[in-house]
Amino acid sequence: MKITFLGTGTSMGIPMIGCNCATCRSTDERDKRLRASVWIEADEKNIIIDTGIDFRQQALKMNIPGIDAVLFTHHHADHVFGMDELRPVNFLQKKTVQIYATETTINHLKRIYPYVFDGRTCPSDIPKIDYHIFGAETFSIGSLPVQPVPLLHGHLPVMGFRIGSFAYCTDVSRIPDESYGLLQDLEVLVLGALRDRPHPTHFTLEEAVKEARKIKAARTYLIHMSHELSHRNMLERLPDKIGPAYDGLQLDLPDSFRSE
Repeated sequence: MKITFLGTGTSMGIPMIGCNCATCRSTDERDKRLRASVWIEADEKNIIIDTGIDFRQQALKMNIPGIDAVLFTHHHADHVFGMDELRPVNFLQKKTVQIYATETTINHLKRIYPYVFDGRTCPSDIPKIDYHIFGAETFSIGSLPVQPVPLLHGHLPVMGFRIGSFAYCTDVSRIPDESYGLLQDLEVLVLGALRDRPHPTHFTLEEAVKEARKIKAARTYLIHMSHELSHRNMLERLPDKIGPAYDGLQLDLPDSFRSE
């Protein structure tokens, strides 16, 4: 299984429009963060978690050859506003993309993209998708088991995902007690960490480190970081086995998938 970080930034991206802070002016490429998204290559499938505003740019930059499925964590703009960019995949691959989301997220997608779901537009003008609604139970993409991980983003229920020994939990301010059991024995945990100052819907850096220590993955990579956190500063501050991810970072994990 190969993991590629397509974006590790917040909803505004970094650099942020109109900002002249040190991180936004940084020449360190690791401080240039597109919206949070990840590309998973496993079991001969190309899977994307969240198609945000930057998805076209991310796909071109990383030369994504095709897409079999998209997993949506929730419906916020920085996670879904790139779904229309699936059209070239339909055209070139001549295939329908499978999307997976909760019922709440699907309902919001229908509101945001009525032309995708209403059947009234010329088919060449819309992304060709089949959608699948999931709950808390494990589902499969082909033969690949995917375990949803319920999380809270402020008061909004959102989903993380576990595939094999990899788990992705962005946009989270609290992990429900029942979800910790789904995050045991991880090789890699990806966890949101917005900034040092408290925020009502995101973990702070300190809170994310506390959660990472509780979950005890072999490695934890932090994402969804604001311009208040520079890559170099986090490297200096964070403990062993916990560090910031960056756009373009690639990880190789053993091809072992649990199906329970």
